[in-house]
Amino acid sequence: MPVNPTYPGVYIEEVPSSVRTIVGVSTSVAAFVDFFARGPMSQALEIFNMGDFQREFGGLHTDSAASYAIQQFFLNGGTEAWVVRTAAAATYATADVVLQGIDSTNATVPVLEAAAGRRLKGVSVDDPGEWGNNLRIDVDYNTSTPATTFNLTVSEVIFQDGRQIVVQTETYRNLSMNPADTSFVEDVVNDGSKLIQVTKQTPSGDTSTRPAQTGTFGADASPGGSDAVANLTSGTAFTINYPGGSAQANVNFTPPLTTLAQVRRVLEAAIRAAGAALTPAEPLLTGATVQQYAVGSTTSIGFQVGGTEGENGTAPTATELRGIRDPDKSGMYALEDVDLFNILCIPRAADLGTTEMQAVYSEAITYCEERRAFLIIDPAPDIKTLEDAKDWLEDNALFRHRNAAAYFPRPRIPDPLNDYRLRSVGASGTIAGVFARTDATRGVWKAPAGIEAALRNVPDLDYKLTDPQNGQLNPLGLNCLRNFDVYGNVCWGARTLEGADQQASQWKYVPVRRIALFIEESLFRGTQWVVFEPNDEPLWAQIRLNVGAFMHNLFRQGAFQGTTPREAYLVKCDSETTTQDDINRGVVNILVGFAPLKPAEFVIIRIQQLAGQVEA
Repeated sequence: MPVNPTYPGVYIEEVPSSVRTIVGVSTSVAAFVDFFARGPMSQALEIFNMGDFQREFGGLHTDSAASYAIQQFFLNGGTEAWVVRTAAAATYATADVVLQGIDSTNATVPVLEAAAGRRLKGVSVDDPGEWGNNLRIDVDYNTSTPATTFNLTVSEVIFQDGRQIVVQTETYRNLSMNPADTSFVEDVVNDGSKLIQVTKQTPSGDTSTRPAQTGTFGADASPGGSDAVANLTSGTAFTINYPGGSAQANVNFTPPLTTLAQVRRVLEAAIRAAGAALTPAEPLLTGATVQQYAVGSTTSIGFQVGGTEGENGTAPTATELRGIRDPDKSGMYALEDVDLFNILCIPRAADLGTTEMQAVYSEAITYCEERRAFLIIDPAPDIKTLEDAKDWLEDNALFRHRNAAAYFPRPRIPDPLNDYRLRSVGASGTIAGVFARTDATRGVWKAPAGIEAALRNVPDLDYKLTDPQNGQLNPLGLNCLRNFDVYGNVCWGARTLEGADQQASQWKYVPVRRIALFIEESLFRGTQWVVFEPNDEPLWAQIRLNVGAFMHNLFRQGAFQGTTPREAYLVKCDSETTTQDDINRGVVNILVGFAPLKPAEFVIIRIQQLAGQVEA
């Protein structure tokens, strides 16, 4: 109320509502950890489609199981994913190049070091891989103040049918070498670029030395005329004119030249040799002596001083996939910086040896339990038959957990990198996409299985299961992928790995477990306002109101059993759940219960034949 009402009249006061809406979290954000062709190491990046994946991680790669899984995720209905790149740490290098220029004494000095990378969370990070060897850098002085500033253009190229094609370009204008300027090259380029990170090499007091210009200059060469090719003989001397001076170039070739392409190669070699013969004090140093700076080049040409060559490295082992949680946040623990993910896929783990695979998936299960996420496990590629699948379950009993599921057999998908021949891949990416599609169309409480759970871009399976064979795997908690006439290849199982009949677990079914995780995460985030509130009946009433509204909304959407709210869910927070001792310890207890919908796994139709009826 107003602090000091001083006159008779009406006073208006806005009273905060006791209703605090609890918003349900997303249920189908996937996370993938594996080897990729590019991207920062052990950094989780968010992508929303295959275009993002192509730009950030290089797209499909024949050595990357997860690249195919991500493709399948988006094709089957996925819309959001976090991707973590990892590799065997000792086998990759960062592509870099040192750009040189001329200082006030006409001496060549290193000016900038450029490395393939980007800035994440305010820190420059390397982006290793062969892709960095295709970066090109151009420098020119066509600026508003050409005496002191320069332009820098970074291009990524690919080589296709013998031609160099530019796929993306970044241009930064009017750059300065003075750290005090707002256009300082490190600040401008490193903040904006997704291709390179640069580091000033000259002393801090040197603010004038710039990278040398790149490009080629045209000039007259004699002898000339229509018979110029015929007149080129060994030892012919050329005067090369360029901005700032001239130089003598001598042609040395065998046999005689017959095409313009041969002439070009000879002239280029002669010009390079002439430039290399000049001393730093000669005028040529003010011009360009490198056509382009090539990142990843190990050769020094003109003003370019070679660096290290980028390499992709090798597929990660269990050590790289598991990573280190503190302080590195590497491997799967790069997801520590991700606010929310619901589904974890590590397809590479299936290709490891048994003990390594068990180490990765065991740690992943524990991490998923902590993050209220669900793990999809891929059996090894050599699990080809019914007996193999049963043995795999028996040998990997440690995977039996309510937050994990496995699928058999492996899908076979067209491989664009191998003339679209069918490639056997783990099912995790495809099933994660089916999870997402089912959540969007029916809700997280609907089993991601059945004739609606078609496996898109899966023309074949590694093994064709029959009904009796399916009947042996289903009671063991291994979900089957099946082929049916008309419907094609579909997911035909919805059990967790704790769903074996003998375990009699309340978390037998995938949708039951996933809706529980959804409710837990939503209430965890939606009740943060309760912390430090007075712990008494007014607070308890607000909790009942807000949590009850959230649960009732799910009931109206058909997420629970029962025809009335009383049959479907309960929310209890009062003096029975929170005793005086709890209050003294600063604890408020909230009891939330729900009656989950369980899938109609077995549909039994009873048919009775009626005897002939006799009229009375």
